[in-house]
Amino acid sequence: MAKQELVLEKPIMNAAGTLGFAPDSNSAVDIRKLGAFVTNPISYLPRKPARGERLCTFTGGFLLHTGLPNPGLAATLRIYQHRWAISPVPIIVHLIAEEPSELAMMVERLEGVEGVYGLEIGLPPDGSPMQVKEYCQAAVGELPVIIRLPWESAHMFIQTLDKEMIYAVSLAAPRGSLPNSHGDLFTGRLYGGSLFPQACLAVKRLASFGIPVIGGGGIYEIDAVRVMLDAGAIAVQLDSVLWKNPRILETMDANLKKGDEVDIKNG
Repeated sequence: MAKQELVLEKPIMNAAGTLGFAPDSNSAVDIRKLGAFVTNPISYLPRKPARGERLCTFTGGFLLHTGLPNPGLAATLRIYQHRWAISPVPIIVHLIAEEPSELAMMVERLEGVEGVYGLEIGLPPDGSPMQVKEYCQAAVGELPVIIRLPWESAHMFIQTLDKEMIYAVSLAAPRGSLPNSHGDLFTGRLYGGSLFPQACLAVKRLASFGIPVIGGGGIYEIDAVRVMLDAGAIAVQLDSVLWKNPRILETMDANLKKGDEVDIKNG
């Protein structure tokens, strides 16, 4: 069990991959309206962007394949650590790793870094329940851990998690495939308002297991936030809506009840 607690003053945060590696004072998004800032996914070694076509639209949303590019943990710390330290909201670092042993090294390196209040762990999309358990064990340390479950297998993976080891689970955007301009199928993450009904159902099912759930998927308005919280989520993550309407946080913040502080440890 982590020794540090993660408390969100507001039940809203950004999803990994939406707002960069650190808060930007020049951004149109008012970071102060978030309960926490989630970084872009960070790996142990650098990763390059995906090649070829990376975006395809469909009725109700779009498919995006990025390759999760990032400079690697060491370079990320050199570039962004000072901005984490002065962030107006807690930083949650999103980590991706090839192996549990690699994850353990990253977790140890981040302990004690000023401004970092928690970790979100991205799991391999095709991992097994045993691998999920190993990743969870590797992530346990001083910092609170959020396990980001693949949408497609979340109900199965959550049954393998130890409630005493993690603080919460979150939902990764679902994966899908669409044809590119050459007619060949390519795979990526799905975004858009059409995902919201399924996202609510996923949250409702996951919440029944007794582990705090951070919802997400298809949230484009304040009413959707309320519905997902009522479905059992303790907080929500916003994704593509922050690109479409950066000012939406101001509206959400004004309409949410004051004092909706969330202690992830206690739900």
